[in-house]
Amino acid sequence: MKKLFNSYDIEISDEQIIKFNDYYELLIKWNEKINLTTITDYADVIKKHFLDSVLLLKAFTKNLFDSKNIIDVGTGAGFPGVPLAIMLPNTHFTLIDSLNKRIEFLKEVLQILKIQNITLIHGRAEELGSNPEYREKYDICVSRAVAVLPLLLEYCSPFIKKEGILYLYKSVKVAEEIDCAKNALSILNCSIYNNILLANENDYQRYILEIRKDDCTPDKYPRKPGKAKKKPL
Repeated sequence: MKKLFNSYDIEISDEQIIKFNDYYELLIKWNEKINLTTITDYADVIKKHFLDSVLLLKAFTKNLFDSKNIIDVGTGAGFPGVPLAIMLPNTHFTLIDSLNKRIEFLKEVLQILKIQNITLIHGRAEELGSNPEYREKYDICVSRAVAVLPLLLEYCSPFIKKEGILYLYKSVKVAEEIDCAKNALSILNCSIYNNILLANENDYQRYILEIRKDDCTPDKYPRKPGKAKKKPL
């Protein structure tokens, strides 16, 4: 694992490797009860879930994230939030997911791995993003494998403060998604600053979209659950 991470210019300690291995064991155990991942081979999970989640650190220094509040929208089995929290112990993460079974899995992960810089919340992004307790409270939002860009912007941008940043994980269709998201970007007061290619192999490509929130989210967004999917901006 260390050699793989280092090959992408990401340093990892022996203690962090132990945490990732424990995370893998829990993921496979729970995957027999609930659908968490279709990728179960150890090497594939390490590369396509764990490394993939922390590739953000290849493009941006760890110091950029120190003392920040980061929200992971639609975290699923904890990606990218848990791997990032392992790598960034001085940063606080809030992980939200609409399925409580996944939150229960993550509670055990945090307990076994002794991770203290994560808060878990069960709920839909559309509802939580309208809640004053969470709306425009975060410096950064991350999200991976959740939705196409126009939907993702409506789900994610309400959580971050004005001038906050979204780091959205995308694959080969990123250019097509950007083209389809022009209207959503305008309506939600967001601008794309960077589209960074972080991995480019035959079976594995990863881009990070860096999106800045230029102004507050209009009050009518996010719309009620289901509306964005039925009629994307």
